[in-house]
Amino acid sequence: MRLILLAGLHCLALACGQAYAATAPSRFTQDPYPSTYKAIAAAPVLIENATVLTGTGQRLEQADVLVQDGRIVAVGQDLQAPADAVRVDAQGKWVTPGLIDVHSHLGVYPSPGARAHQDGNEMTGSVTANVWAEHSVWPQDPGFHTALAGGITTLLVLPGSANLVGGRGVTLRNVPATTYQGMKFPGAPWGLKMACGENPKRVYGGKGTPPMTRMGNVAGYRAAFIDASEYLKKNAPAQSEPKKKRWWQRASGGEGQDSGGDSGGKRDLKLDTLAGAINGEILVHIHCYRADEMATMLDLAKEFGFKIAAFHHGVEAYKLADRLAAEGVCGALWADWWGFKMEAFDGIQENIALVDRPANSCAIVHSDSEEGIQRLNQEAAKVIASARRAGMGEITPEHAIAWLTANAAKALGVAEQTGTLEAGKLGDVVIWNQNPFSVYAQAEQVYIEGARVYDRRDRSHQPTSDFLLGQEVTP
Repeated sequence: MRLILLAGLHCLALACGQAYAATAPSRFTQDPYPSTYKAIAAAPVLIENATVLTGTGQRLEQADVLVQDGRIVAVGQDLQAPADAVRVDAQGKWVTPGLIDVHSHLGVYPSPGARAHQDGNEMTGSVTANVWAEHSVWPQDPGFHTALAGGITTLLVLPGSANLVGGRGVTLRNVPATTYQGMKFPGAPWGLKMACGENPKRVYGGKGTPPMTRMGNVAGYRAAFIDASEYLKKNAPAQSEPKKKRWWQRASGGEGQDSGGDSGGKRDLKLDTLAGAINGEILVHIHCYRADEMATMLDLAKEFGFKIAAFHHGVEAYKLADRLAAEGVCGALWADWWGFKMEAFDGIQENIALVDRPANSCAIVHSDSEEGIQRLNQEAAKVIASARRAGMGEITPEHAIAWLTANAAKALGVAEQTGTLEAGKLGDVVIWNQNPFSVYAQAEQVYIEGARVYDRRDRSHQPTSDFLLGQEVTP
């Protein structure tokens, strides 16, 4: 949503010796800026005697979670741990997977909010698929650490919503780093940020350039994807032709996946991204409020053969909840933001609960806020309360936690790695002082791949941005 008018698919070995599985990138998604992230080495950890919400719909009482070599080994009662394991007594506490925010602008709109740091909207053209949010991420943004204190272990950082196509978003691990590559989630696909409605037509209509209307918006999407479709045809593999090294092979320094076909001429960074989206390698995330516009974007996706991972904000998503579920599209939504502009006027507090009701639905609570990301659990609690007041019945904690974990991981294409407490998944774990959907809940400890990266009671495990060093910090 953020609008400012002032202005890798690579697999790296982890420290523990394990590696993420990653699909080999195509010519359109070769990454010249690959992740350098490595898990922090840590002893095995056994969290004991907690109420555990697995993210799979289960709630286990007096249960343990064992993490070793960065991965979850087991979840259950009376688990046996290696002799060198760190034992954490979680009696009376609750344990969940690490929380995931699928819509953040941390790092590209960091704190403090100086004009010099407003790097999220490239408002030089309505289609800027060539830009990548990761190249604006400031790893020293103190917001990353306040989000960590709220249990956030993974987040998607997106460009803003000024443009029809704003560029690529990047999935980050919420760990301290000097470079964004040190935070970049290995193997996570990029996201493509698009925007419907008022923002693009206001920004460009105000300049007297297209688009000025909603019909201009749709014409702009179609023109961009027509170009991308032609680009795909020109660069289609043709194995029958003699082998030649193409521009994508020269750029990546290797032979790539194909050795034939028309090179298509000069490489185009904008069309690389759009072609990657059509191919399904780059996940499409669309800022869209109104139900009619979401329906139009679903039809646009069918016209050009791409898949929408999630609609973001979607205050009217409840009006087409059944279609979203049927087409496998997630709704990444606010608990109760509405009415701040015309396209947000018809929002209701039961939105997420209604999107969540159909079979195979994928409801997500997101933030779009450097403050909201610190309390996603409380935002979800508001949804539970709204559903109760509306007579929709009681939504259990074991169900609601998926809005912040499993469903979010699905939308980001990392569900095989994180989002649930299951054997083999990454050891991303939060220990809460009580039911995480209580207004009094606090994340006491946060683990990323089994390493304790935050502890509310231990200052040595409360990361501080270099930007804040030397400034007085109140304990």
